[in-house]
Amino acid sequence: MLDPKIIRDEPEKIKKMLKDRAVDFDFDKMLEFDKKRRDLIKSTDDLRKKRNEMSIAIGKAKKSNEDASKLLSEMGEISKELDELEQSQKSIESSYTNLALSVPNMIHKSVPIGPDESDNVEIRKWGDLPNFDFDVKGHEEIAEKLNLLDIKRASKIAGARFYFLKGDLVRLAHAVTAFASDFLSEKGYKLIQPPYMINKKSMEGAVIADDMADVIYEIQEDELFLIGTSEHAIASMYSDEIIDGKSLPDRFGSISPCFRREAGEHGKDQKGIFRVHQFEKFEQFVFAKPEDSENEQEKMIGCTEEFYQKLGIPHRVVLLSSGDMGKVAAKTYDLEAWMPGQNAYREICSVSNCLDFQARRLMIRFRDKTNEETQYVHTLNGTLVAIERTLVAIIENFQTSDGHIKVPEVLQKYLETDKI
Repeated sequence: MLDPKIIRDEPEKIKKMLKDRAVDFDFDKMLEFDKKRRDLIKSTDDLRKKRNEMSIAIGKAKKSNEDASKLLSEMGEISKELDELEQSQKSIESSYTNLALSVPNMIHKSVPIGPDESDNVEIRKWGDLPNFDFDVKGHEEIAEKLNLLDIKRASKIAGARFYFLKGDLVRLAHAVTAFASDFLSEKGYKLIQPPYMINKKSMEGAVIADDMADVIYEIQEDELFLIGTSEHAIASMYSDEIIDGKSLPDRFGSISPCFRREAGEHGKDQKGIFRVHQFEKFEQFVFAKPEDSENEQEKMIGCTEEFYQKLGIPHRVVLLSSGDMGKVAAKTYDLEAWMPGQNAYREICSVSNCLDFQARRLMIRFRDKTNEETQYVHTLNGTLVAIERTLVAIIENFQTSDGHIKVPEVLQKYLETDKI
């Protein structure tokens, strides 16, 4: 949620942000609701004051044995009018809040302005692209021939975009997870495993309400939502709390399954396990002071780059444009891994700075001393490793001429083999 002061005092700045994000949003309607809401607040407050004054007058009249029937009649009319105003205020508040929760975050000054991914900016590249002396295959063909992946049977029991990992591919996935756990522990991150389901208040605090239908699975009868990433649960962990500022930055490393409907991605990446409804991910999440969040984002993308460099997977870092960035983020880096089977770099990790956007929605504040004013924390989230997409990158970059897969050196101690 944005600072209400910016919404009221700098509406043109909000309109420019919406244009730069290529977002269709009726901001004027929101301002209209805000004015009605504030007018109703004043009217109800004035009427409550009048009712209180009338109540005192009635009390005095009764104490003096005077006729209070006229005052009581007026009191009844005021109470009726107040009830109507309070109902109107409740309705307008609801309409305003729904719109306020749908306004995207402001855009960081360093973000390139453009409507889509064509305006993303490449920041840097790492690694030489593999040079094969045989016909390159995609991950699905390689894994299925080795009996490591079964898409067909998973589709039979769960539908499209599900899979069975089998044998050494399961062990490889566990090796990547174990390496990620060791890697982040050495970096000083606190390991955490979150709930895989959270309530509506928490989910609406972490994501834009309008996006939930396309992304999030809902368990309606229990009023719970399956997390699309650990971020959703960890962001809400300190909701309605005041954090000791001396504990910041507070860095977490979290492994969890992730569940995504991918409703807006119909027809994309139909083959294999690159885009699926269920996957595992090791997430970085940081609560930081406002003055530290930019540096924290650079550290987080640096961690992700180092991780993939240790795996030996060629990649590049891209700064997303205003139109390609998620609505909650003010600035996002993508790490794109080289996928030989597609002859392209593909997004495999994202690292975002959300500033105080989530903290305002979730009421997460901090202060260094008990007598200081509280401030909203900044929240940052970043994929260290998306397991399934990383399996795709390993299979395709480390494929051999005899149809097998070399195990990256850093993972060999977990698998106790150099080839599968």
